[in-house]
Amino acid sequence: MVGVTPTTPRHEGEAAAQRSTARATVLGILAALSGLMFGLDTGVVAGALPFIAVDFHASTAMQGWIVSSMMAGAAFGSAFAGRISVTFGRTGAMFGAGVLFLAGTLLCALAPGVSMLVIGRIFLGLAVGVAAFAAPLYISEITVESARGAMISLYQLMVALGIFLAFISDSLLSAGGHWRWMLGVMAVPAILFILVVLILPHSPRWLMMRGEHDRARKVLHVLRSDEEVAEAELQDIQGRLAKNSDSGFGLFRSNRNFKRSVFLGVILQVMQQLSGINALLYYAPRVFQAAHFGTNASVWATTLVGLTNMAFTAVAIMFADRWGRRPLLLTSCIVVAVSLLGVAGILALGHQDTMTAIVLCGLILLFVAGFAIGEGPLVWALCSEVQPTRGRDFGIGCSTVTNWAANWVISSLFPLLMVAAGASWTFVLFAAFNGVFLLITLGFVPETRGASLEKIETNLFAGKPLRQLGE
Repeated sequence: MVGVTPTTPRHEGEAAAQRSTARATVLGILAALSGLMFGLDTGVVAGALPFIAVDFHASTAMQGWIVSSMMAGAAFGSAFAGRISVTFGRTGAMFGAGVLFLAGTLLCALAPGVSMLVIGRIFLGLAVGVAAFAAPLYISEITVESARGAMISLYQLMVALGIFLAFISDSLLSAGGHWRWMLGVMAVPAILFILVVLILPHSPRWLMMRGEHDRARKVLHVLRSDEEVAEAELQDIQGRLAKNSDSGFGLFRSNRNFKRSVFLGVILQVMQQLSGINALLYYAPRVFQAAHFGTNASVWATTLVGLTNMAFTAVAIMFADRWGRRPLLLTSCIVVAVSLLGVAGILALGHQDTMTAIVLCGLILLFVAGFAIGEGPLVWALCSEVQPTRGRDFGIGCSTVTNWAANWVISSLFPLLMVAAGASWTFVLFAAFNGVFLLITLGFVPETRGASLEKIETNLFAGKPLRQLGE
């Protein structure tokens, strides 16, 4: 067993492995803090928008621009995040994202009108697009395989925590209409994140891609503690890089196996958005009002949605590396589809009694819980795991751009669907999409629990079916 020699007692080898995991875990948690700002940006606008509309006399179309401008910025930022990550490293990309977060926050909080507010939201979108690419990638490259699923899912937990804190902040500040404070409070985590990134070491895989073997070795020795484990991993990385001289788009054009992993990442991100989660998060108050909740009740029910999302993302973190990705993802698809059908049925009946409202709220929370245990965090984990070293920046870049493009389309169409098809049929449609997600998971999604990134890459280039990449 690697890391335990015949002259080393077993408990000492296990202790070294634990130290290796602990060191990488601390750095992974720090990198995942970028997700906190992602969540704050996603959640805060719901509470601030009504007050912004009044102060700036913003029309419905202008309000749509304010909301969607961040998603457009995120799609644009993620399109260039791969190149930024290759040139400046994963930590360099995260530092740039932190600076953009801070600049965008200040522009939004101090905006004298809608135009400046939209520009600030675009800055925030650029930051989100870069951070959503770089942070999961960095975490996947520094973490040992036994904890990788949980650590990448930690990024999604930070996103959920940010959404929850934003909902709480909106609820507390809404009484006085303090929308500038709602937006400005994000400067605090932005500054903290900038300071944190300065102490993060570069990814050893990125250093190896640049030919800086000595620096990569030093970082791996810090991350893994056990020299034998670090040297074995270094040799694996070097072997993978030597076998594939092409990288990025060149590798995508020339290698059909790399195309398969890129398309899998793209499909997973599309299906995540078609689950309906972001439509609900952006328009939760409207959904609750459609079920005849009062305005106050809608705000606090929305806050409960954020709390549920955060709590069950934590559940996914605990079990991602115990039960595996596939069982959690399959369970997630089933729970989400069933709960959405329940929501559709209640909305179709149109009853307004208290018991119906309670059941509806319970079904929406079940939907959020189902998403949080699988479709949310594990999609990001899988998209980071299935891409080979030479093409990881390009592959994850494609899936991240797809995520934000699909996010923008779904969020823009959701209000129109609610009007044209009705709330009930809209949720039936989302339930059907989750059924498709279930079939895709059964047919194509691999079980990557416990498999090293190098092993997954070897299986990919050997032409194994996507479902068997982790075997």
